[in-house]
Amino acid sequence: MSKLGTLSLTVLDPPWTASGSAEISAAMGAGAAPAGSAVLASAPRDLVVRADPCSRQPDQAWPGRKPSWLRVKLPAGPGYRRLRELITAHRLHTVCESAQCPNMGECWGRGTATIMILGDVCTRRCGFCNVATGRPPGLDQDEPQRVGQTAALLRLKHLVITSVNRDELKDGGAEIWARTIGEIRAAAPGATVEVLIPDFCGQWENLQRVLDAQPDILGHNVETVPGQYRRVRPQAKYPRSLELLRRAKAQGFVTKTGLMLGIGERDEEVAATLRDIRAQGVDILTLGQYLQPTRRHLPVERWITPEQFTAWKRFALELGFAAVESGPLVRSSYHADEAAAAARPQPPP
Repeated sequence: MSKLGTLSLTVLDPPWTASGSAEISAAMGAGAAPAGSAVLASAPRDLVVRADPCSRQPDQAWPGRKPSWLRVKLPAGPGYRRLRELITAHRLHTVCESAQCPNMGECWGRGTATIMILGDVCTRRCGFCNVATGRPPGLDQDEPQRVGQTAALLRLKHLVITSVNRDELKDGGAEIWARTIGEIRAAAPGATVEVLIPDFCGQWENLQRVLDAQPDILGHNVETVPGQYRRVRPQAKYPRSLELLRRAKAQGFVTKTGLMLGIGERDEEVAATLRDIRAQGVDILTLGQYLQPTRRHLPVERWITPEQFTAWKRFALELGFAAVESGPLVRSSYHADEAAAAARPQPPP
C-alpha cells in the first residue's frame, strides 16, 4: 500500500447569483430569520480575541502580530516533491496553491492535495478568496481523464475535488464534474470521492447531475454567517447554500460544510449559523481562522485561539454533527479522510 493514500481534489464554490432559494425563502417568509437562528443561551462564551480597530494602519495586512499558533513550516520533503511533480506533469490545478493554504506543506508531505477542476479562473469575486477572477478560458475536456490518471498513479484511498465557479456555463460545469467523478471511479475503484461543489446558481438540475455521479461525500461551504454575506460573498445567498445541503442530505448523501472565523462575525451569529446548518442534516463541519491573502482582501477582524476552537468543536458536537475539524489552520479538506471515516455510517454489529 502506498504511503500516499489520500488526495484532495477540489473544485471551488461557484459564484452566487442574486436570487435566493425559493423553497427556503418561502418557508422563512419575507424578512424572517432562518429556523433555529435565535441567539443560543448556551453559545460558547469568551471565544474570541478581538483586534484593536485603532491599531491597524492603512498599510497593515494584519490586526497586530500574527499569533504563534498560525506559524507553519515551509513545504519540503520527498512526499511534497513527488506530488508537485505529478500535479505539474498532468497539468492540474490545486486550490492549495491558488488559495495560499497554510497547510500545503503538511498535506502535500503526506500525499494529500486539493485539486481544482474547471480551470483556475473564477467568475466570482469573494472578499476572502485569493483565486484569480475574470472570464475563464474554454473548458479543458481532457481534465477529467488526467485527474483519474493521477488518482491511479498515487493509489489513493480518498480524493477531494473542488472547482472554481463557472457561472458563464449553462450547466455551471456540472458535466465536467460528473465526468471527473466517473474517471476517478474507473481509474481508482477503491477510492472514496469527496466533492466540494459550487451552488450552480440554484439550478438544481445541475446539482442533480453531480449527485447522479454518486460521490461519497457532498461538500458545499457556507463560509460565513448570513450577516456577513454582502461583504464576504456578495454573489452568494445563504438560504441557497442551506437548500443545496438539504437536497443532498434528502437523497442520502453524507454532507459537509465549513465556516471561516475572524472575518467580522459575532459569537451568537456563529452559534445560530451552526444550528441552521445542522437543521439541514449536515454530517461534517470544518471551522478555521480566516487569513487575509493580500491587502486587497478583507482584513482579519479577530484571532481565535486554539482553546476557543476547541470550545466551538464541543458546541458543534453537542448539536449532533458526526465529525468536526476545528482549529486555526483547518481548511475544508484538512484531514478529510479522517472526517469521512468518522461520519460514514457504520454497519450494525
